[in-house]
Amino acid sequence: MWAAQQERLQRDKRNIIRIYDVPDEPSEYVDGPEFNDELWQHEWYLKDTRSLPGLPKLDLNVLPVYEKGITGRGVRVAVLDDGVEYTHEDLAENYDPDISWDCNHDTPDARPNFQDHVNSHGTRCAGEIAMVANNRKCGVGIAFGAKVGGIKLLGGHVYDLIEGMALGFAYDKVDIYSSSWGPTDDGKTVERPGILAREAIARGVRRGRNGKGAIFVWASGNGGTRGDNCNCDGYAGSIYTITVGSASQHGTKPWYGEVCSSILTVTYSSGAYEDQMITTTDVGNKCT
Repeated sequence: MWAAQQERLQRDKRNIIRIYDVPDEPSEYVDGPEFNDELWQHEWYLKDTRSLPGLPKLDLNVLPVYEKGITGRGVRVAVLDDGVEYTHEDLAENYDPDISWDCNHDTPDARPNFQDHVNSHGTRCAGEIAMVANNRKCGVGIAFGAKVGGIKLLGGHVYDLIEGMALGFAYDKVDIYSSSWGPTDDGKTVERPGILAREAIARGVRRGRNGKGAIFVWASGNGGTRGDNCNCDGYAGSIYTITVGSASQHGTKPWYGEVCSSILTVTYSSGAYEDQMITTTDVGNKCT
């Protein structure tokens, strides 16, 4: 028997507010597979089609992987966030209800609260991972063959109990837990997961993926301009998580990026305000 008084936790989504973009018409670059999705030509980080002068040739070099038939098929990814609009045309085919749950209200419907547009973060994260390919809608997810679920925990007050439920949900089914949130990135907050969240992560690592261990991926944080350091974030700094930082379209650390020894890899995001952003799904069956 164990009991503890639950305290409300401040958890912030690690997203960047779009200010404005510099228009950029895709150049002709014909190597690798092509997709008919409406924004495919703008997914420069999967296939570099940028035409602005002075930009280095950069992308994630995934086209040769796709050509080998490796698309994420058979992998189940749960996005822990503010919910996923699973009825979205570019997500519905890849949505997995068996790895989805609303932990705030303890129901299987993991859709976000549509009354507040800030609750688009989970839907955008899910799209980056698993947008359906070749359906003429939005873009192509980097693992477009994978299944994606939504585990909603940022749709209400957050407590250690809620985090523990989310991080341990369907650990016998989920291969990868993706979390782009954490303690406030204000340069002065030092916080770790509570006991229930820590136990859930440890159990997933020990028992998940049929004994191989579930993979917990965490965003490093956006507090670079405030002097924040992700070593002070006990989620990103956990020995059980893979912490991911950001790179700009110039291949450099973006203005909001944090620096810490916990970062094991980076992927492309935004950089300066005028940099191209990332193509993904948005709430209301929209694209962004």
